[in-house]
Amino acid sequence: MAALLINYGADVNLRCANERTALHEAAKLGREDMVKLMLVSGAHPDPQSMYGFTPLALAAQSGHTEIMEMLLRKGANAHGQASDSSSILLEAASGGNPDAVALLLEYGADANIPKNSGHLPIHVAADRGHLLALKILIPVTDLAAIKQSGISPVHCAAAGAHPQCLELLIQAGFDVNFMLDQRINKHYDDHRKSALYFAVSNSDLSSVKLLLSAGALPNQDPVNCLQIALRMGNYELISLLLRHGANVNYFRRVNPLHFPSALQYTLKDEVMLRMLLNYGYDTERCFDCPHGDKVHPSYTVEGWTSTVIKDTKFCEVITLSWLQHLSGKVVRVMLDYVDQVRICSKLKAVLQKQGIWSEIHFILIHSHH
Repeated sequence: MAALLINYGADVNLRCANERTALHEAAKLGREDMVKLMLVSGAHPDPQSMYGFTPLALAAQSGHTEIMEMLLRKGANAHGQASDSSSILLEAASGGNPDAVALLLEYGADANIPKNSGHLPIHVAADRGHLLALKILIPVTDLAAIKQSGISPVHCAAAGAHPQCLELLIQAGFDVNFMLDQRINKHYDDHRKSALYFAVSNSDLSSVKLLLSAGALPNQDPVNCLQIALRMGNYELISLLLRHGANVNYFRRVNPLHFPSALQYTLKDEVMLRMLLNYGYDTERCFDCPHGDKVHPSYTVEGWTSTVIKDTKFCEVITLSWLQHLSGKVVRVMLDYVDQVRICSKLKAVLQKQGIWSEIHFILIHSHH
């Protein structure tokens, strides 16, 4: 049908929606017969659509290597870029066909040209989990270009939860402690920096293990990785992070009297509580109340909910109406980890109402001798 139309003088270079030609459509759909026919009938091999895409770019996205080769032989430009500066190599990396990536490199495509967002082909391959394409891109990508982008392919592989890609990058010597540039991390509410943080947020144990054993540091992010694991209640993740030196005594704010944030997620879970205490959680600080036996000034709980506990002293938190019932159990566990403590009047008043008080009282009396 198409041949018939062309014979009768239909214009093979006619522009349709978004300035695309029939060659664009045939290349995108992988129709080799049509592409051949168009080229023989005098179609321009390299027209740009409204968004700057050429038939070669569309074929690369879908990994149609035979069509790419036809177009390249006819003089299509392997260096072309779309209007967002996305290179054809980046489109091929995003499609993930390693042969398409290799073919473009053979025709001189440059792996170090970023699109407007700063991403390089290597980032896209890692993010999508295209292992074979990634393997080809690693040796042809400059570290300087990666530095310039402000994001490492290690972040991308971790964000996309692709442990095999992560392993490949680690073996190739990529730095697992490359931190996101401020230009990039300001787009995240938590201002995350490390690849480890992405893996922990995804509860991706395989990636977390790979990163930690390659030397990823667990205390680099504004919100501690351990806090994320505690919030999710993932025992294996918590214990992995603790074994690799995650700081159990991190504080969200600078005031040393404040209730240490890590603890708030463990009040209902003795396993998590003991994990923290076993790894040197500063239990004594919890009982260190400036008011002691004196009456505590009334404390406002404005803006508090059962999930948001503002940083404050331990006695203020555990005596909240909705947490009081946990106080006996939590304090009883904590007493296993301290030699001598004084319990302030506010905490004592609540503990005395708990069934476990007699046991706690007994321990307190005997610890002071």
